[in-house]
Amino acid sequence: MRLSPIPVVLALLAAPAHAGEPGELLFNDNCSGCHQLAGMGSPGLAPPLVDGELWGALGDKTGRYFAGVLMGGLSGTIVIQGNTYAGLAMPAQEWMSDEDMSAVADYVLNDLNGLDLAISPERFAEMRAAPLTHAELRSLRKGLLP
Repeated sequence: MRLSPIPVVLALLAAPAHAGEPGELLFNDNCSGCHQLAGMGSPGLAPPLVDGELWGALGDKTGRYFAGVLMGGLSGTIVIQGNTYAGLAMPAQEWMSDEDMSAVADYVLNDLNGLDLAISPERFAEMRAAPLTHAELRSLRKGLLP
């Protein structure tokens, strides 16, 4: 019995394409389950990472905040774009290499948010040696946004 190649070809054409950039691949594999593809967020679960207002308000603290959250996770309650995320429990991603974290930061901050900000692998190594607490991370953003 001979099988038609059509279903195989259709399945291959329907398979999702994978981006070639390491930061996007890492994000899609490790972060998008909660933050959704392209960092759009999931109401009640995980805030959007496409948030020009937050990154703009953080200013020169953006790299420290982003690196701290990725390195140590974040817990508590935050309000983003008028939505409250209570009981937030983002796990730490310290298992990623410093290079991987730098690539994810580049994707989220630059590709998704249009910033021009590099967080070097060395910065992540510094944060790994002296990570910020969740209270310190929350204090970085406190009072920045209504």
